[in-house]
Amino acid sequence: MTNTQTVEKPKVLKKGMLDNVLEQFNSAADKIDLNNNVRKILSITNTEIIINFPVRMDNGDVEVFTGYRVQHNNALGPYKGGLRYHPTVDIDAARALAMWMTWKTSLAGLPYGGAKGGIQLDPSKYSKGELERITRRFTYALGENIGPEHDIPAPDVNTNDQTMAWIADTYMSTKSTSERSKNQHVVTGKPVGSGGLEGRDRATGYGVFLTIKFWAEKNKVSLKDKKFIVQGFGNVGFWAAHFLEGEGAKLVGVQDAFGSIQNKEGINVTDLFNYGKANKGSIVGFPEATEMDGKEFFGLDCDIVIPAALGNQITKHNAHTIKASLVAEGANGPTDIEGEKILLERGITIIPDIMCNSGGVIGSYFEWLQNRNGELWQLDEILEKIEKKLKTTFLKVTDYSEKKEVDMRTAAFSIAIERIEKAYILRGIFP
Repeated sequence: MTNTQTVEKPKVLKKGMLDNVLEQFNSAADKIDLNNNVRKILSITNTEIIINFPVRMDNGDVEVFTGYRVQHNNALGPYKGGLRYHPTVDIDAARALAMWMTWKTSLAGLPYGGAKGGIQLDPSKYSKGELERITRRFTYALGENIGPEHDIPAPDVNTNDQTMAWIADTYMSTKSTSERSKNQHVVTGKPVGSGGLEGRDRATGYGVFLTIKFWAEKNKVSLKDKKFIVQGFGNVGFWAAHFLEGEGAKLVGVQDAFGSIQNKEGINVTDLFNYGKANKGSIVGFPEATEMDGKEFFGLDCDIVIPAALGNQITKHNAHTIKASLVAEGANGPTDIEGEKILLERGITIIPDIMCNSGGVIGSYFEWLQNRNGELWQLDEILEKIEKKLKTTFLKVTDYSEKKEVDMRTAAFSIAIERIEKAYILRGIFP
């Protein structure tokens, strides 16, 4: 039996990412004098779903899990956003992340709205068979709340192409035989052999790298020998580091859920990645680096900081220690409001998350189109498409930032919100 409920607007908001995204939204809305009616609409989410569903474990016991899907806004097109498996997943986190997705897809000029969700669990505590059953049961429970022209999930924290393959197969199995193949694009981030886009694995990290590269070119700065640190060495952190290393930059520090390491002379990105793969994902004990106190990580001597883990990592408690001149947000909401104020006061540039990590959703858009149109694209043309789209966004944001004399986040939010405002004003409100 599945217990499904729709949640109304919360009476009490927990302090955290949701407060950050609302403050960012309201700050930008004030600056652009956003239509008050549109502000009311964008301040809340369209639909919120909490699903409690049972799954049989390997030992025969039944465990009940809680899954979430929040659909913030679809004025520009179908809802789009990741599904994460993490103990911190709750309704407030899903609300905040769904709102960020709305701004991110709008800023990138994609025909999408924003959504987010996931399951509250620690995937390391479950077998692959259990994770498959959890994923399939959650997909079945979501039912028509997702769909290739309605709401299109994608991988996020602790989910991957295998997770998406299970979701796609389960969803397609609920359709009539003749309709199944038409629903392959219900998710993006699938394996390449199962409707996935070549290069989707590196799209987000590649986008982080590109925005840093564009910033360097604009400021006539060479990336050669620039020192950078990465928090989070999953897909995003690894690929961003990989491409930066290719430009001659030097990785001098990495932090993950297991610990923190540093080497002033540089850490070989591929060697560290291979070490982590062989050690259950942990970078701790890597022989070419020394361990360090995680509280001092952001204070490492470097030129570029890439937070590519979870939200609220750069705060008033550590922002003053950052020595870098650039923070490139690979994660969603890694810098809280107070931390950001400190960074900006100190003259540190922040490439905001809704632009910096948008390579992933841009890649997702191309996968969705590829499935929809029955086409197959090669890796080089996909990366070229991502670069072209991101370059356009970067130039828009930096131009707006300079003309209006605002920081890059305010510029990015303003552009994104104005596009949605225009759609509402042109279309009106039904009835």
